[in-house]
Amino acid sequence: MKTIHLHLLGLGLLTILTGGALVAQDTAPPIKSRDERLEWWRQAKFGMFVHWGIYSTVGGEYNGQKLPNSAEWMMARGKIPIAEYEKYAAQFNPTQFDASEFVGLAKQAGMKYLVITAKHHDGFAMFDSKANPFNVVDATPFGRDIMKELAEACQEQGIRFGFYYSQAQDWHHPGGFGNSWDKSIQRVSSDEYVMNKAVPEVKQLLTEYGPIGIFWWDTPRKMSRESFDALHSLTKLQPNVITNDRLGEGYRGDYKTFERQIPPHAPGEEDWEVCMPISGSWGYKKGDNDFKSTTTLVRNLIDIASKGGNYLLNVSPTGEGTLLPEAVERLKGVGKWMDVNGESIYGTTASPLPKLDWGRCTAKSVDGKTILYLHVFDWPADGKLLVPGITNQVHHAKLLADGRAVEAKSTDSGVELTLPSDAPDEFASVIEMKIDGSPQVVVQLPTPDAEGTLVLSADTSYIHNNEGSRQADIRFHSDIPHIGYWVDDQAWVEWNINIDRPGRYAVTATLSMEKEKSRLGFGHAGELQTAEIKSTGGYGNYDNRTLGKITFDQPGQYSFRIKPDAGHWQPINLRSVTLTRTNEPK
Repeated sequence: MKTIHLHLLGLGLLTILTGGALVAQDTAPPIKSRDERLEWWRQAKFGMFVHWGIYSTVGGEYNGQKLPNSAEWMMARGKIPIAEYEKYAAQFNPTQFDASEFVGLAKQAGMKYLVITAKHHDGFAMFDSKANPFNVVDATPFGRDIMKELAEACQEQGIRFGFYYSQAQDWHHPGGFGNSWDKSIQRVSSDEYVMNKAVPEVKQLLTEYGPIGIFWWDTPRKMSRESFDALHSLTKLQPNVITNDRLGEGYRGDYKTFERQIPPHAPGEEDWEVCMPISGSWGYKKGDNDFKSTTTLVRNLIDIASKGGNYLLNVSPTGEGTLLPEAVERLKGVGKWMDVNGESIYGTTASPLPKLDWGRCTAKSVDGKTILYLHVFDWPADGKLLVPGITNQVHHAKLLADGRAVEAKSTDSGVELTLPSDAPDEFASVIEMKIDGSPQVVVQLPTPDAEGTLVLSADTSYIHNNEGSRQADIRFHSDIPHIGYWVDDQAWVEWNINIDRPGRYAVTATLSMEKEKSRLGFGHAGELQTAEIKSTGGYGNYDNRTLGKITFDQPGQYSFRIKPDAGHWQPINLRSVTLTRTNEPK
């Protein structure tokens, strides 16, 4: 196929594939405002994540052995030497893959964008890499550029296209992070890896595949500032691209990423997204039958939207290039629900209501009024549904499924709706209620009490686990929750908090630890301090440990974090962290 590149002054690069589709790099005038760049993403709410690579040829199994964790981690979990892992490329021939059909399924599910693994930690490029012969065109019998085909299909069908790229971990390159098992590697610096492989590949992805909506970094490590800057600067090649927050410390990106878990409450004013596999594994794994039900998927989407976030739902193509029937069935089921109820998700904002026992709420502002979309999970047996805390005049209420009117009556406790006896939808029935004015959205974040004390308990934290390692999670001692099994020095925890009065705060932690000492970072995003923790005498012996003091320069919402100091970490069990305002000057 002949390719023509046209450089249009002030408009960017236009690439025409003769005999094929138009693949245009962003030819619109650059958008400088972050809000403008994020506008489509905030409207979209729902996207498809795709983990696909040469590991799918064997479904994550090595020599017939089922390996732990997700399939794309099989090289690390099986400690497979590079020379042996390369052989899987010779088996990769997904002849049943059809990019138009694949993108069409995402569109049918109601998804508005698609992000796929251009290169995962194994170092294999799923595109025609000019910097790396270990790629889908040069190293496989398939010999086609999968990323190019998907980019064209997304443009044709109106789906925003994005790349996942593992910028730090690369188990195939001698300068990449992560491969500690293959002793044949002749090590080079991570800077050499970044400059010779990662930078050229990212540049290629941002210049040869048309308009890219999202560039999705993953698993940051402590690279040099030069490497971080070299990668980060490449996003300027597509001025309208948005990025997540996983490039590295100090590079916030445009939105926050939560993996596998939905935050227990709205994370404040930040833009954010939950990525989650449709089954147990990110990449296709033989025997992985842990598919989430359609009900769970629909309600996850609603729950996330009700807190103001986006849902990036992952699917796992097989070695043949198709999805398992269970995944297809569920995507079509979600799409059927979205066909009826999509307006209650797309373009909505977080709920202004307190926690609802019966379901979730999303909202929209229209012509000086507010539409509340009430997603009812538990249909009331007596037909009465209380919408708490609403004092606004109700203009109308109706079922979204069939337009039937719903009686609304104002009470001292809120608005009482009288519903029909049967729920119109098995997954979540939606009531559209339009009210006068714009209700104040109050995010109920933890705030210091009148004395200036804020206690952050383990069970209200969000735990950021590093995929492929043992998972830190909530455990219990004497029926008191703690964050335990925290052996991974890349896993970290955070609380989204509200500081009403700026100043200096003393930080203490209630924890237990067996080893002699450990070191961690604490504080708010971008301003972590280091503390050394001494043993409490065992994992069951809890004690208070002083971490130090931090400063909040102004009132507002913050992300408070506890992060292991990599290389100086010994596991702890963490029950809580207490912030106490002091009388010291800032």
